[in-house]
Amino acid sequence: MNIYFLVEGNGTERKVYPEWLKYLVPEFVQVKSLDKVVENQYYLFSGGGQPRIFDQGLSAAIADVNSHDNFDFLVLCLDVEDSTSEHLGQLINRNLDKNEEKLNSATQLVIIFQNKCFETWFLGNRKIFKRNPSDAQLSKYIEHYCVLENDPEMMPVLDNFTGSIAKFHRKYFELICKERRSSYSKTNPGVVTERTFLNELISRFTKTAHIPSFGRFIQFCEEINPTVLR
Repeated sequence: MNIYFLVEGNGTERKVYPEWLKYLVPEFVQVKSLDKVVENQYYLFSGGGQPRIFDQGLSAAIADVNSHDNFDFLVLCLDVEDSTSEHLGQLINRNLDKNEEKLNSATQLVIIFQNKCFETWFLGNRKIFKRNPSDAQLSKYIEHYCVLENDPEMMPVLDNFTGSIAKFHRKYFELICKERRSSYSKTNPGVVTERTFLNELISRFTKTAHIPSFGRFIQFCEEINPTVLR
């Protein structure tokens, strides 16, 4: 079995997913070249963000998969941001129809919607959260929406915040890390790549059903490796 991952971003996803996959599906090895894919391996490619991932990235990934003919899954990982998974699903289908792209019948397309963005999942870690922070801005964010108690995926943007909902969720997580003196940036995700951090996200999903789009990613990994949740 082989997997082709098409992720949206050039930074965080390309660094975090390979680390998580080491823990979740350890029998799979990342390869840097499509020509080196043989068995129990995966290839990870960045689509360059939206809308490029729709216009070019997905088409290129399908061409890669079809030409090599040894991938069981094409996994598309995509931020929802201010849209919805339903709308993005329709957009993906329209682009596939418009470009007459047909994935070969041996490969299954799996879409992992990161709702609202990758950092939204990270907000599900309850151990890194500090209920009474010293930072006034973080206190304001917590008063607006406490991600310790409520599902981060349901958090609206703070009034008067300049930027998208994805940027707000990212800023919230950055403030939490700063309060805990943990390192995190899109180029250096630091603590997020640790197994203990991932385990906390899995625990949040399994015990509360929060961060359900993260849960879809875990369920996909469990289809490949049934020991993921043990």
